[in-house]
Amino acid sequence: MLAAIGPFAIDTYLPAFPTIARSLATSDLHVQQTLTAYLAPFAFMTLWHGSISDALGRRIVVLASLLGFAAASAVCMFAPSIEILWLGRALQGITSGAGMVVGRAIVRDLLSGPEAQRLMARVAMIFAISPAIAPIIGGWIYVALGWRATFGFLLLFGLLLFVLCWRYLPETLPPESRHSLHPVKLGRAYLHACTHRQFLLLIAALSLNFGGFFLYVLAAPKFLIEHLGVSPQGFATLFVPTVLGMVIGSFLSGRLAGKVTPLATVSIAYAIMLSAATLNVLLNSLATPGVPQSIAPIPLYNIGMALAMPNLTLLGLDQLPQRGLAASCQSFAQSLTTSLAAAFFVPLLWGSTLTLALGMAGFLGLGLICFLAFASKPHATVPPG
Repeated sequence: MLAAIGPFAIDTYLPAFPTIARSLATSDLHVQQTLTAYLAPFAFMTLWHGSISDALGRRIVVLASLLGFAAASAVCMFAPSIEILWLGRALQGITSGAGMVVGRAIVRDLLSGPEAQRLMARVAMIFAISPAIAPIIGGWIYVALGWRATFGFLLLFGLLLFVLCWRYLPETLPPESRHSLHPVKLGRAYLHACTHRQFLLLIAALSLNFGGFFLYVLAAPKFLIEHLGVSPQGFATLFVPTVLGMVIGSFLSGRLAGKVTPLATVSIAYAIMLSAATLNVLLNSLATPGVPQSIAPIPLYNIGMALAMPNLTLLGLDQLPQRGLAASCQSFAQSLTTSLAAAFFVPLLWGSTLTLALGMAGFLGLGLICFLAFASKPHATVPPG
């Protein structure tokens, strides 16, 4: 449930955008900027949630972030102007990423090997489903109770998670395993992470694999409406099968845990992604763009991406002694990749379905190179502490 906070905070209020603009007497562009107000602080804070939890403990960071998220949702709910809504969204961005980042560290604190892979696969499954159901729930709430109630739902969601974590979440990082927040020591830790070859290769592979799919999410209006002729109400044509692919991949990762080694599992995943990317390029080169031929390879790609994700995540966490910091760097790299894709690559690639397919293949190719470079050298794991 902690992994679902970020997607819910992004997507729940999307159906209410036009009404928010009218209610606050502002423009559609200003309402769109509430996403930027959320995403920029979210990306920045993912660098720090894990390090703070390495120093203070996991439990207090999770509980404090949930209370902060609930308070930020209340600011959004009662915002009298677009400026206050921007402020509330920024506060949500500051607090909502802690559950995802610290949650990864908690999994690795408690479990290792196949058990950790199974739980990480379950987390990835929830993370995949959340963006699909959040706007549906938000739409129901908006129609029944109005746009402010969508933020009321997020307020209650944050409070519910606070109660559950207060009651059931133990502290998983003992005091003797914690690290100082002294600026010099913290700087050295980040410098070590930024110069650790194997760690950088893993987080690059993880981020680039995800970027190959997320190109289509960011380019969805052009891809679906302009190139495929899908109506604005037909976005489920893309999102339902792609989410289903991620769920299947996460399920398979859990089933293979303990039966196939992590490196072998990732190799199988890359074989699936390569097949999907090749098919995607061929179909968009030889066939007329349309449904289902231009969409079918994407959920297949997502099966491979989700199959690889838990293992790449755990292998990355095992490269550094400070697993909270490692989780922060992983999340930041993924956020940075999607931000760069949105700013630079998507506008260059959305001109045709073929250029989007080539973009997916390019991201995947770079990710595969990073994984092969990692696998070519010994990679002993580092115990925490």
